[in-house]
Amino acid sequence: MPPNPFRALLIGSSGTIGSAFLALLQNDPNCASVTGIHRHSEIPIDYEDLSSIELAAQVLSTHAPFHLIINTIGILHSEEWMPEKRLQDLNAEQLSKLMQINAIGPALTLKYFAGLLDPESSTMAILSAKVGSITDNRLGGWYSYRASKAALNMLIKTTAIEFARTKPNTVLVAMHPGTVNSHLSKPFRGEQIGRPALDAAGDMLSVINSLNKEDSGTFITYSGERLPW
Repeated sequence: MPPNPFRALLIGSSGTIGSAFLALLQNDPNCASVTGIHRHSEIPIDYEDLSSIELAAQVLSTHAPFHLIINTIGILHSEEWMPEKRLQDLNAEQLSKLMQINAIGPALTLKYFAGLLDPESSTMAILSAKVGSITDNRLGGWYSYRASKAALNMLIKTTAIEFARTKPNTVLVAMHPGTVNSHLSKPFRGEQIGRPALDAAGDMLSVINSLNKEDSGTFITYSGERLPW
């Protein structure tokens, strides 16, 4: 999964990782077509305007079905704030914003875009983060980001359980891309320790191409390692 040839939809195609995925899929001989959407695309999707999610799905229904949907949208920091180092740094605005972008937006995307997946054979991969693992949390800090990604993981796991009944030929996974040299990771030595986005996207596509039905509902890394929730 996905089948060969396949039709792909990339959500968040203007970001560093999203644009890398788009470039790879455009040059993949097995990909019959790829559609990329983002905040400023012809069919816009903006998680700060949650109504745009349903509207985008409605427009894209004329292009469906898709065999592969990848969602790369996410936020770690902004010009106004950085990840919290301690409890006293926690603030409602930051927590609310990250929950909306990292959890609520993807959840509504699952709701409205599920109908665009090919019922015969399809895969949906949503980018999460290893720091969203509750079991793996050993350092603390980054309250809002950790919490929003943990919430995303629960939403993905719960949806995968439902898909096992309603869309048994669909694989749904949460994916950790690793540290990538991007705007998101730059303040955290991303340029020194991160990998090029094309390498990360290529690794994740290899993992996606190797997924089976039994992998649905798992939290998996760019190298194929399963992470604890």
